[in-house]
Amino acid sequence: MAERAVVWTHTASRQLREVLKFWVSRNKSAAYSKKLLQKVQDQIEIIQHIPNGFPKTSYPKTRVAPNGHYSIFYQHNSKQITIVAFWDNRQNPTKLLNILQQSK
Repeated sequence: MAERAVVWTHTASRQLREVLKFWVSRNKSAAYSKKLLQKVQDQIEIIQHIPNGFPKTSYPKTRVAPNGHYSIFYQHNSKQITIVAFWDNRQNPTKLLNILQQSK
């Protein structure tokens, strides 16, 4: 079985960049951001191997892979995995609903 390609939406990519930049600025070091990025990459590898292994959300065709304070929201088909949101779970969930609605 071939691995599915991983595609990040513009929104999800921007969210991840903003979180990484925040931690670099806050900690005055890139060490934590590098660790977080590695955890995200590890989680995406798991998603690639077991795309149905994470819970469905109430939003159609979308699953969520929790990763500590962050969650990766994704959709998949036989050829690709689309990361639709990289979410800090400490944020207002209403913002997330708006993001998921835009990813239709």
